Amino acid sequence: MSLWTSDPYVKFKIAGKEVFRSKTIHKNLNPVWDERVSLLVETLRDPLYVKVFDYDFGLQDDFMGSAYLYLESLEHQRALDVALDLKDPQYPEHNLGSLELSVTLTPKEGDVRDATMLLRRNWKRSSKYQSMRLSDVHRKAQLWRGIVSISLIEGHGLQPMDANGLSDPYVKFRMGHQKYKSKTISKTLNPQWREQFDFHLYDEQGGFVDITVWDKDAGKKDDFMGRCTIDLSLLSKEHTHKLDLPLEEGEGVLVLLVTLTASAAVSISDLSVNMLDDPHERHQIKQRYSLWRSFHNLKDVGVVQVKVIRAEGLMAADVTGKSDPFCVVELSNDRLQTHTVYKNLNPEWNKVFTFNVKDIHSVLEVTVYDEDRDRSADFLGKVAIPLLNIQNGERKAYALKSKELTGPTKGVIFLEIDVIFNAVKAGLRTLIPIEQKYIEEEPRVSKQLLLRNFTRVRRCIMVLINAGCYINSCFEWDSPQRSICAFVLFVVVVWNFELYMIPLALLLPLAWTYMLIASGKDTRQDVEAVEDLLEDEDEDFDKDDKDPKPGPWEDSRDKNHILEDMLASWHFEWIRAMVDSERKGFMNKLYAIQDVCISVQNALDEVASYGERIKNTFNWTVPFLSWLAIVALGVATIILYFIPLRYIVLAWGVNKFTKKLRDPYTIDNNELLDFLSRVPSDVQVVQYRELKLDPNPSPNKRKKNNPG
Repeated sequence: MSLWTSDPYVKFKIAGKEVFRSKTIHKNLNPVWDERVSLLVETLRDPLYVKVFDYDFGLQDDFMGSAYLYLESLEHQRALDVALDLKDPQYPEHNLGSLELSVTLTPKEGDVRDATMLLRRNWKRSSKYQSMRLSDVHRKAQLWRGIVSISLIEGHGLQPMDANGLSDPYVKFRMGHQKYKSKTISKTLNPQWREQFDFHLYDEQGGFVDITVWDKDAGKKDDFMGRCTIDLSLLSKEHTHKLDLPLEEGEGVLVLLVTLTASAAVSISDLSVNMLDDPHERHQIKQRYSLWRSFHNLKDVGVVQVKVIRAEGLMAADVTGKSDPFCVVELSNDRLQTHTVYKNLNPEWNKVFTFNVKDIHSVLEVTVYDEDRDRSADFLGKVAIPLLNIQNGERKAYALKSKELTGPTKGVIFLEIDVIFNAVKAGLRTLIPIEQKYIEEEPRVSKQLLLRNFTRVRRCIMVLINAGCYINSCFEWDSPQRSICAFVLFVVVVWNFELYMIPLALLLPLAWTYMLIASGKDTRQDVEAVEDLLEDEDEDFDKDDKDPKPGPWEDSRDKNHILEDMLASWHFEWIRAMVDSERKGFMNKLYAIQDVCISVQNALDEVASYGERIKNTFNWTVPFLSWLAIVALGVATIILYFIPLRYIVLAWGVNKFTKKLRDPYTIDNNELLDFLSRVPSDVQVVQYRELKLDPNPSPNKRKKNNPG
């Protein structure tokens, strides 16, 4: 184990699948987790594999040791304290420390055993710190029983962390495996976030939400500012609770609104138990989402039912020429999973998944993995299907795509999907912030991604430049006929201009594009350029996945072990100080460069995406959104035509000035940006496009990606 300070966390795996990940204890070589978790295990023959890592922001986390806990050796219904010696398989003679567990094996239904573990503390906490036990039952199906709706409002009197006496605070939330990170508020000790998000509640008795506050520090590791915990079992359901939470191990107070709502939004059943195939049940669901109930429970937009039938011609992931495929179905933050079909390239699952729809613009993701007992599951293929693209009741074969959804991989999957929703609720839901996924990959620096985003921004800028050149040519009289028409149009519009003409003018290109599409003319040819760019990029990503490069510290493990032996001796105390200083300096520079690159990369993507989304709105890429834009612009035209401008401005001002008085904790949003966030960018259009089924796929397109 390194003599430098570490940020350790623990991963638990059974049969090659990760079943739990602990929280990260920062800057500590003797960490205390004190977390409780209940794991459902199908057989006691599979040992529990424990791996400890050192968290490195932006880099590959460092391996700190692993151990096996053999469940067959445990006694039933008896708590057992276990000390696992951590080892490195490559260097078995090295002592990497130990991990203390308290394990209880409890019988469940049938032959299934429930192993409950507690990562025990080994030093005494301050009396101010309440012992937190984070309970999280990981079921294979991951069915949840309720929703925890959290609004992060503001903070008061936070601890100053910067030299100017201020901080750049942000907040991290964690409930089990669900995570959320707020935006960063710069240079303040009294930040106002006003963000809302939802977690899923898997246990009827509740659980704990772990909250930590951090100070964003460019070029360095972020500074810890304090923590607090919400015990959901103490909160009543169907009621909004205002919580003022003092920060432990820090200063200040967080203000939150928390609401617990019971729900049965997701389910799994066999193909024979099909809710929408029953005419009476289907009629009841349609009545539930009829136009007459448009303003009842606005969050309940609709329901989607996915039949995962079978797959054919999957990639062989095992040395035997077979695979052990299982399928994961995701809709926003809802995630369900089929059983595994062993030793088969043409599996049949015949499962029905039912989800409640909170946003009709969500994308249904179906991913096929190969179960691997020795390591994480291998990626076999994936499809992404926007809910608005689904043809109800149609059984279709979807060609599987690569992990980035930009190219084909081997195999097809057969799905039958039904969506029932209320159009009014869906339209209103479009004008509020989009739900953020609580499980997202960390952004990484990529030369290909940076080049792609730069090319997309350049294309958007070239459109503006060409439009400017066209207008300038009218003033230059390059074409007398064009200049005369432009001059007459200018005089007529300026002479008769009224404010209502602005939204009316925006309706004209929408109507013109609709007529072109109705006449059979495709106006979306420019997406092909992005598709070609993504295919080239996908090949580069595939090379990286096939021959992964070691992390910046992995390829120097031998040197680290030699250094540790040297540092253990007092003769080389001065070497330790020098190496520590150089390492910190190098890491600070590395973090700074990486932060700048990621910021530039994300900024280019955001600029290009908004330009493409505006274009795709007028191109009718998503007809529902284009019709919604027509309705909004039509209403704006009528209002501006019949109501004097001063009344409109007066109503807007009164609403703005009184909003804080009417609802002090309201979360501000921009309806236009929320609408545009639902329109897919050109990259997303390519990712969501269905591939044509190829009966003889090329061998070089049979890609195998590891989900990591």
